[in-house]
Amino acid sequence: MKQFALIGAAGYIAPRHLKAIKDTGNNLAVAMDVNDSVGIMDSHFPEAEFFTQFEEFEAYLEDQKLQGKKIDYVSICSPNYLHISHIKFALKNGMDVICEKPLVLHSKDLDDLKAYEKKYGAKVNSILQLRLHTAIIALRDKIAAAPKDKIFDVDLTYLTSRGKWYRKSWKGFDEKSGGVATNIGVHFYDMLHFVFGKIVKCEVHYRDEKTSAGYLEYERARVRWFLSIDANNLPKNAVKGEKLTYRSILIEGEELEFSEGFTELHTESYKNILAGKGYGLEENRTAIETVEKLRVEPILERPTHSHPLLAKVK
Repeated sequence: MKQFALIGAAGYIAPRHLKAIKDTGNNLAVAMDVNDSVGIMDSHFPEAEFFTQFEEFEAYLEDQKLQGKKIDYVSICSPNYLHISHIKFALKNGMDVICEKPLVLHSKDLDDLKAYEKKYGAKVNSILQLRLHTAIIALRDKIAAAPKDKIFDVDLTYLTSRGKWYRKSWKGFDEKSGGVATNIGVHFYDMLHFVFGKIVKCEVHYRDEKTSAGYLEYERARVRWFLSIDANNLPKNAVKGEKLTYRSILIEGEELEFSEGFTELHTESYKNILAGKGYGLEENRTAIETVEKLRVEPILERPTHSHPLLAKVK
């Protein structure tokens, strides 16, 4: 049984990590979050230690280490801009990492972390769960089997409503979240790279605090993309859940259906990581470099390949 620590226990994604730790037969020894609304822990690890001050969390881990009680993994669910410092903290203390995406906000951080891995002998693992989705794997196989000169036309649309709280939280500040394209889109860009190969062209057609749109070319695809947290962009057939959401990936006019099967993907990710088959730093590089470019790329005023929804916001 492996011993886990978790940073960011009050976050939206933390319950999936708590469930994955439990479902893989391991134990959460300690967690921390500046927010003390972590009642979800009682459903999984009611006996785990908990701290709201990082210094106290750090001191506890040091005490455990002196007593010979090793923490094997640190799961990181903290805000995006804190990932790099929390990963470095874990590596310096000889603990392997399981970190939510985006792993880091800047590609140069990946090089720093490679040096940390080498120096301290610990490893960074990431959650790239779309790579484990059966529909995505089947699509990748289909693309690989197609004629090598075939370039696929793809429309990616992801619309999800966010209230006024969003812009006042850390997610509403580009320097902390990376902006809309990073915060809600990085897993899609990783999926596109995973399926369609290397990226060869990057354009931004629109960008504000709620919406981002543009065009990407990969080795095997031409992708028109549109991401938004503006509820005004939602269609009437948006899916009602804890928030209104519309997600669509059209490939040559055919809808890719992958709305089901998400529930267990974090657990599957943990199983792979614990078996030594997790996704590390380099598997994250293309997606991180992509969103990094999308944050700074000049807006192309007269695009040749534009997403149909672009006319709605311009």
